[in-house]
Amino acid sequence: MVAKKGFTKGIANTPSWALKENQVTPERVFADRRNIVKALGLGALGASLPGQVQAGLFDLFGSEDKPAFAVQGLDYSKPSQFQISDILTPEDKITRHNNFYEFGTSKQEPFENAQGFQVNPWELRIEGLVDKPLTLDLNDLTTKFDLEERIYRLRCVEAWSMVVPWVGFSLAELLTMAGVSNKATHVAFETLFDPDQMPGQKNRLMGGGIHYPYVEGLTIAEAMNELPFLAVGLYGKTLPPQNGAPVRLVLPWKYGFKSIKSVVKIRVTDKQPPTSWNQLAPHEYGFYANVNPQVDHPRWSQATERSIGEGGLFSAKRIPTQMFNGYAEQVADLYKDLDLRKFY
Repeated sequence: MVAKKGFTKGIANTPSWALKENQVTPERVFADRRNIVKALGLGALGASLPGQVQAGLFDLFGSEDKPAFAVQGLDYSKPSQFQISDILTPEDKITRHNNFYEFGTSKQEPFENAQGFQVNPWELRIEGLVDKPLTLDLNDLTTKFDLEERIYRLRCVEAWSMVVPWVGFSLAELLTMAGVSNKATHVAFETLFDPDQMPGQKNRLMGGGIHYPYVEGLTIAEAMNELPFLAVGLYGKTLPPQNGAPVRLVLPWKYGFKSIKSVVKIRVTDKQPPTSWNQLAPHEYGFYANVNPQVDHPRWSQATERSIGEGGLFSAKRIPTQMFNGYAEQVADLYKDLDLRKFY
């Protein structure tokens, strides 16, 4: 981690996930990892190994077909109002337990299938009812804004949760830069459509039956709230592809499927935009998707969640779910006139 604006790096600030020097793979071993795989005869053996063993080998040797995606350290500040005291989810859980159907529907497939993902060149376009349409490239995403770390709770609609130290910038800051028209009522988001890189977009079964590209939306009031965040990193480094590289939306008071990944378009509009899961199953997934322990999913309760920590999902501690995922103070007023059972 590289911190700025008064945050210095030292022994007292060493993060719990930092490796000790004797835990780091020697450079010569890492550089020659493909020859080591062949010498050990692991190329053919890998398919018969248990998943955890395969994952460990991937960490060390990468993939024969898809070299490990490179992440880089980021400079950022740590605003105190976003430094919550919740215990962070271990980094390896955040990067190995993902819903990103563009790369497959199991929790491990995004990691396994996304390592060759290319993010450079990249364009994020901000368009529609704005005074100054913008196009940000890959470099802009980490240099045009003052990056900050925000530790946010993440609650999946599947009733598991994490606590993630994201790095990025405010969505409201970006929209203010573009100049939002007073006619605007909503903001629409769109994920990259690239079936050659994203196998779930090419294969309907592998992609969960979603109509791609993946799309999401917010009201303009939601989008201009202080919480919506465009993350370009986590745990102090740029995002890996399975977590939405190079830029994703983070909405901590809503279920995780609203936090769209690998975003290429943000469009300000005067109409409520379509959203992917609402298109697929409107009786199960509404436009708002606010975390609400009082409104169950049609197939399971939302009253509690499994908080993912060091162990596996089913060893995770089950805790009560909070209204708006604990962010009611910041967002409850946005919905004071809505029936949240009807507008789920």
